[in-house]
Amino acid sequence: MSGLDVVDLDLSTTPTVEMMVILEKAQGGIIISASHNPMNWNALKLLNDKGEFLDKEDGDYLIRAITEEDFSFVSYLEQGSISSIKNAMERHVESILSLDVLDINLIKSQKFKVIVDPVNSTGALALPLLLEALDCQYQMINEEIDGVFNHNAEPKPEHLTELCEIVKRENADIGIAVDPDVDRLAFVDEKGEFIGEEYTIVLAADFILSKQSGNTVSNLSSSRALRDLTHSHGGTYKASAVGEVNVVKEMKNTNAVIGGEGNGGVIYPGLHYGRDGLLGVAFALNHIAEKKQPLSVIKSSYSNYTIVKDKINLPPELDVDNLIKLLESQYSEEETNTLDGLKIDFEDGWVHLRKSNTEPIIRVYAESINKSRAEELAKRIKNNALCLI
Repeated sequence: MSGLDVVDLDLSTTPTVEMMVILEKAQGGIIISASHNPMNWNALKLLNDKGEFLDKEDGDYLIRAITEEDFSFVSYLEQGSISSIKNAMERHVESILSLDVLDINLIKSQKFKVIVDPVNSTGALALPLLLEALDCQYQMINEEIDGVFNHNAEPKPEHLTELCEIVKRENADIGIAVDPDVDRLAFVDEKGEFIGEEYTIVLAADFILSKQSGNTVSNLSSSRALRDLTHSHGGTYKASAVGEVNVVKEMKNTNAVIGGEGNGGVIYPGLHYGRDGLLGVAFALNHIAEKKQPLSVIKSSYSNYTIVKDKINLPPELDVDNLIKLLESQYSEEETNTLDGLKIDFEDGWVHLRKSNTEPIIRVYAESINKSRAEELAKRIKNNALCLI
């Protein structure tokens, strides 16, 4: 009992809690969520007074406070209060609709037909609020909020075959998929084709950069497509270490007008410094309306890359940092980045290696102009690493 006042938002979304910390001028926030993972991974996401995730420094301080310091509890008469807010998601949507960058009347005039897969979680509550406010016709699938996901909750193509089929069958304009806490977003075009999480931030950035010049940020494992788009708009692109908190830090350092992660996360400082699936939907619909083109045509205008993922199994006793240094020296003639593991940039692609914090493996991400070339790059680096072990 620490004497704090607690405001309960009940069922919510991660970006909604982030927004409410700002709107309520709270000193922090706690989100109970497994994100895109199964229910047994439920844990706490902790926010600071800006509605942003704790950075390493704050996280280390919190761990020390919990494990090393004695707590002094208040008396019964000094306990804080518990209150509730029932319209948090409505206020989140209102904040999005009030953004000057959006043309709400234009979106409404399109009467978009939308299919939504919120994967049996709170997106089933939040997305209808937004879509109804934008006069969209929408159909929900997997909308029962029972904590049991009807498919793997990550918004990836192999998990969204039902959404793709229904979009095509119903002649919808767009399909929308979010993860359970609604900070990751993916789209299906009017042909029923999954356009890829990597292109969520590209689509949102294209919309923003068409209205205001500036810089962009994504992490080292995200597609070059954002870099290419940013350069085409005359801006500067920067890559951060992997992790939302690192992207946000680099966005502030470079005064980026938009940023995010290739896993479908859109971060727009004009609203808040957090990945926001609802915001990404509004940006996408506005962009389609302004372009007067279907989503498939807009997507075809961007650089076309493919990312593949692999891993290197390691002996538990191996010095991973030394292995990465040896690999870096082997590719000294290429452009390398050691901000977060090792990223090697080639003319037609890149490979990013990161050691796992939980397993004796190195994760290998590679991107190129097609899948076969990306796999070739990943295999080359992987074989080189194995020869050094």
